[in-house]
Amino acid sequence: MSDKTRANRYTVLASKEPVRHLLEIKRSEFICYLLRVESEPQARAFIESKRKQYHDARHVCSAFIIGADRDLQRSSDDGEPAGTAGVPMMQALLARRAQGREGQAADLSDICAVVVRYFGGIKLGAGGLVRAYTEAVAAALDTARLTPRERLRLGLISVPHSEAGRLENDLRAQGYAVLGTDYSASHAEITVAVFDDSQLQARTEDMLAQVSAGAYHIEWAGTEWVDRP
Repeated sequence: MSDKTRANRYTVLASKEPVRHLLEIKRSEFICYLLRVESEPQARAFIESKRKQYHDARHVCSAFIIGADRDLQRSSDDGEPAGTAGVPMMQALLARRAQGREGQAADLSDICAVVVRYFGGIKLGAGGLVRAYTEAVAAALDTARLTPRERLRLGLISVPHSEAGRLENDLRAQGYAVLGTDYSASHAEITVAVFDDSQLQARTEDMLAQVSAGAYHIEWAGTEWVDRP
């Protein structure tokens, strides 16, 4: 994923295994699946796999959101009255907040929802369908574990071999993630990762200057996305 996204943190499903939840309303079955996805082809392949698995179902509706900025959004009513399935499913995804993050903007992404409907013989009406498809996705999300995904900026610190171990300990004591140390003939290079925020990077530079009495500095490199516990 690009490091040029506007967001540097968003929420994803913690597991890469599908989540399944069954909702019954007036004898109709709404089987919801959620899957963590990284691309539109992956989402569409998952939707198609459910079409094949439930080839006898009346409707296989879907919605997916992809990207840190949630720029890619697609939904399908799959034969239900327009606006009664795919859009409500999308709204349920867009509105979800991670547990313990009330008050912050909803930011769930990299997710595909598929709702398989078996008609039970009782018509629900447009409003009933909207409520049913919304509830199917919301209830499935209630059973899923969510986790934050953050963009981390990598920093490289060159130090003498004799100082590498001490500086690693100092960094870890300050709460920094030390990803590893590479040793060459002349020096050691410690790689650390910090949340991709300019103010935090400046504080990291100040901290390094303090613990090393100005002897070492950090060179900021690329970024990587990681799930945070």
